[in-house]
Amino acid sequence: MNRENPFWNGPEAAHRRVMMKAAGYGDADIKRKPHIGVPNSFMEGSPGTAHLRQLAEAVKQGIWAAGGVPVEFGIPATCGNVAAGSEEMKYEQVARDVVAMSIEVVTRVHHFDGLCMLATCDNIIAGTYLAAARLDLPAMVVTGGSMMPGNYCGKQMVEAELNVAVMGGEKEEVLAEMEECVCPSFGACPSMGTANTMQMLGEVLNLVLPGTATIPAADNSKLRKAREAGMYMVRLVQSGRKPSQLITRETLLNGVLFDMAVAGSTNAVLHLLAIGRELGLSLSLEDFETYSREVFCLNGVIPNGPYTVVDFHRAGGVLAVMKQLESKLFLDVPTITGETWGELLRRVPAVSSDVIRGLDNPRFQMPGLQVLRGNLCPNGAIVRPTGVPKEMRVFSGKARVFDNDSASKAALDRGEIHPGDVIVIRYEGCKGAPGMKEEMLTTDALIGRGLDKSVGLVTDARFSGFNYGAIVGHVSPEAYDGGPIALVREGDQITMDLEKGTVTLEVPEEELEARRREWVCPPPKVTKGVLALYAALCRPPEEGGAMQLW
Repeated sequence: MNRENPFWNGPEAAHRRVMMKAAGYGDADIKRKPHIGVPNSFMEGSPGTAHLRQLAEAVKQGIWAAGGVPVEFGIPATCGNVAAGSEEMKYEQVARDVVAMSIEVVTRVHHFDGLCMLATCDNIIAGTYLAAARLDLPAMVVTGGSMMPGNYCGKQMVEAELNVAVMGGEKEEVLAEMEECVCPSFGACPSMGTANTMQMLGEVLNLVLPGTATIPAADNSKLRKAREAGMYMVRLVQSGRKPSQLITRETLLNGVLFDMAVAGSTNAVLHLLAIGRELGLSLSLEDFETYSREVFCLNGVIPNGPYTVVDFHRAGGVLAVMKQLESKLFLDVPTITGETWGELLRRVPAVSSDVIRGLDNPRFQMPGLQVLRGNLCPNGAIVRPTGVPKEMRVFSGKARVFDNDSASKAALDRGEIHPGDVIVIRYEGCKGAPGMKEEMLTTDALIGRGLDKSVGLVTDARFSGFNYGAIVGHVSPEAYDGGPIALVREGDQITMDLEKGTVTLEVPEEELEARRREWVCPPPKVTKGVLALYAALCRPPEEGGAMQLW
C-alpha cells in the first residue's frame, strides 16, 4: 500500500523519520508503507510464551513480504501456573488491563496503522483482545497454541493433574518423575483452561484467523500460519476493517454460544463482558443466562471429558464447534476474512465425534456455564455445571468462613473441613484481593483430599479454568463492597441449587439487616502500586472487572 502519511512525511516529520532511520528503516519503508505494530508477549519463563520469538519472526516475514513494515515491541507476560498458590495470583486479572494499556501507549505514540499481536495464555491474550477493541485499528492476534499432553507411566497426563497429586499428598519421588514429563512442549496447558478458551474465542471474535487458534505449538504449521497471518495483516490494513466493524453485539453473542458449547473457563465471562464494554456494546450476564438454556456442552476436553486441546484441534477445532452450532448462531455477521459466518461455515463439513459432539447428542444435558442468582449474590455469580459432581448439583451445608484462600487451605490441612460444609472465601474479589484472585489452593486441596463431592465452595473471587467441583465464583456484590457474602457467619446454612439457578443464604432478612448495620469495611490489603490503582478504578465482575471509569 503506497501512501503519503502526513505523520511521517514533510519537513515537520524529520525528527520522526530520523528515529526510524537510526533504527534501520529506509525512506520507502517510513513514508509509503503501512506500519504494523507487532506486540509480542514473549517471555522465557513459561512454555506458553518461550516460543513466541520464533513465531514473531514468521509474522514479520509475512508483513515484509506483503509490503508492510513490522515494528515489534514487548508487552508484559505472566504465567498463572507460576503464580498459582501464592498471593501474587491476584496480579493475573490486573495483568489483562496492564497488557491492554501497554499496547495502547506504544501504539498511540508510534501511530501504527494496524496491530498483529502474539499471545497465548490466560489474561495476557485477553489483554490483547481488549487492546484491539480499545484502539479500534485493524488488528489480529497470532496465538501460541496448545501444549502436547504429557505421558506418565504409559498414561496421558496434563499439568492440572500434577497439582491434584501435590494436594493429595503424593510422594515426592513420584512428583519428581511427573515433573519431568507432564509438560513436554511449548504452548498452553492442553486442558480447557482460560488460555485455550480465550485462544478459541479469538476465532469467534474475528481476531484470529479461522482454523488457526488451536494449532499445537509443536506443529510446524504454526509457523506457516504465523507467516500467513503477517501477510493477511497488511491486507486487513488496506481494507480498513476495524474491530468495531468485525465485533458486533451478535458476534459477542456467538462467543457466548460457543463458550456454552465448549464449557470454557469461567474467566471468559469477565473477558467477553469487558470487550463488549470497551466497544460500547450491550452484553450482560442476562445474555449468558438466556443462552445457557439453549445450548448444552458438546465438548469433551479436560475437565469436561478425557480429551486434550490437541485432540480438539484434530477433531476440527473451533470451526467444527461453530458448524455444530450453525442453527443457533448469528450467521450474517462478518468474519475477519471478509465473508459472513454463514458463508464460511458452508465450507466446513458437519462431522461430529466424541471430542466435539452435535447439538442432538451433547456430552452433558446442561450448559458449559451458568449464572446463579439469590440473596447471597443479587448481582450474579458463575458456576461451570459440567464440573459439578451429580450429587452436588443441589446441596445445602454449613458455612465455614475465611477471608482468603490461604486460611481456607490451612483449615483443610488441619482436617477442620468436613463433608456437608460450604467453604466461603471472601474479600478476594476485584477490590478486596485486590485483583479477583484465583482460589487454587482450596479447590485443588478439595480434590486432592477427596472432598470435591461433599464440600461446596462460594467466593467473590475467581477460579482456574481447569478447576472442577461444586465451586461458585464471581459472587457480586463482593464482600469489600458490603455485599451479602460479607455478612455470612460461621455455621449459617447455604444452599446451592443448580437446577433452580440459585445460591441462597438461609438467614432471615431482618437478621441480615442487623448484621449489615454492624458491618465495617476492613482496611485495604494493598495501599500502593498497580494493585491499589486497580482497586480504586476497577468495575465489578458483572461489568468485566476492568480498570476503567465506565
